[in-house]
Amino acid sequence: MDVGVHFARHPRPGNPKTMECTVSWTGDAGTRSAMGFVAETGSGHVLMMDGAPDAAKPENGGQNLAARPMETVLAGTGGCTAYDVVLILKRGRHRVERCSVKLTSERAEKDPKVFTKIHMHFTVAGKGIPASAVERAIALSHDTYCSASIMLAKTAEITTSFDLIET
Repeated sequence: MDVGVHFARHPRPGNPKTMECTVSWTGDAGTRSAMGFVAETGSGHVLMMDGAPDAAKPENGGQNLAARPMETVLAGTGGCTAYDVVLILKRGRHRVERCSVKLTSERAEKDPKVFTKIHMHFTVAGKGIPASAVERAIALSHDTYCSASIMLAKTAEITTSFDLIET
């Protein structure tokens, strides 16, 4: 008998407004880490996560076998904004050859340990790309398109910078 309370309807397949992910604790499966998790995304991919080791109570900590959950939030934000920047530059017919973004962050000292500061440093390489186009692409991502960074901006001061490399 299912005694749980369910509030959400199941999304229809292919609905672009919905997203699913199932995160399962692997610690009870006899795995090495007591605080490991596997995320199965709605698009059929698997992402491993692990908690930080806890010297005082090893049974409550991870084994450093995978990224921390909050690291995956930061990585997802980087992927979201880099995707936007590349797409915006390509749509502007710029010859983008490489794009990376390094995110550095600070978190609150007390729970909930939300991000309070995030700096995104982009490195864009290509032929004949004006700096103004890169600056515009980053601003459009930050202000309009990147859902992840726009959500995180509710608690974090987000700053950006970039290097442009002519190839």
